[in-house]
Amino acid sequence: MRLTLGPVLYLWDTDTWLDFYRRIADEADVNTVVLGEVVCSKRRHFHEQHLPAMVERLRRAGKAVRLASLALITLSREQRSTHDLTQRDDVEIEANDIAAHHTVAGRRHAIGPFVNVYNAATAKVLAWRGAASICLPPELPAASIAGIAAAVPDVELEVFAFGRAPLAISVRCAHARRKGLTKDNCRFVCGEEPDGLLVETLDRQPFLALNGIQTMSSTYSSLLGELSPLSKLGVGAMRLSPQRCDMVAVADTFRAAVSGRLSGAEAQGRLAELCPGVTFSNGAIHGQAGYLNVPAG
Repeated sequence: MRLTLGPVLYLWDTDTWLDFYRRIADEADVNTVVLGEVVCSKRRHFHEQHLPAMVERLRRAGKAVRLASLALITLSREQRSTHDLTQRDDVEIEANDIAAHHTVAGRRHAIGPFVNVYNAATAKVLAWRGAASICLPPELPAASIAGIAAAVPDVELEVFAFGRAPLAISVRCAHARRKGLTKDNCRFVCGEEPDGLLVETLDRQPFLALNGIQTMSSTYSSLLGELSPLSKLGVGAMRLSPQRCDMVAVADTFRAAVSGRLSGAEAQGRLAELCPGVTFSNGAIHGQAGYLNVPAG
């Protein structure tokens, strides 16, 4: 089973972003790295100028590279930048919006987890239009994954296996509003929470996390205990979503579990050490509430 490192979904300062991907290039045992701003086009100027050099560095390190499109296109400049991105033929494109998929149709490309691929019929249409890889939405149960895998055996299916699950995206910025600001004058306050801003219920229970215009899970997804069943269903890759923890060690832990050097329980124990204070979840894959952590077996 292959490992894919998804794009950084948060706003990290430029030095942190550069140091992170340099270490990923040099040390992380992953097959594919996805780069690019997915959540908010206003963040793009922080890192965009560094993308060409980082693509080259990752390739020299033996990693396959994809460039991801925005998950929500609302402005003319976003439409233009998405069009420019999807016209590139020097790197594989990951479409996170159906408009981006439409532009790359007929060419080999990937589909990100923001496109709602909930059934076999949708997957077959995307494959017919050139999708060679599909990262399924994190809320899908194993039964749905099995049906999709059977329908598109020639497409590499990824599942979202680690990190805060992306749940929704909006034209409004709840993160800025929470801090008394507006989206147009946000001052990039989302950068103050490099792993998202936790939201609690009225009785102080963790509920969600805000990341700019994106809503995420408060828990970290972890499918270390489901690797073997998912492989048997036809899943070919696990997606690790960057968090502010040691992602090289997280990738090594998943690699050890994939290769059989660690059991699922041993790997999960190591992951808990790497992410102290984090609550893990895997309920969706078992057809239960997504925030739950269902014991293996």
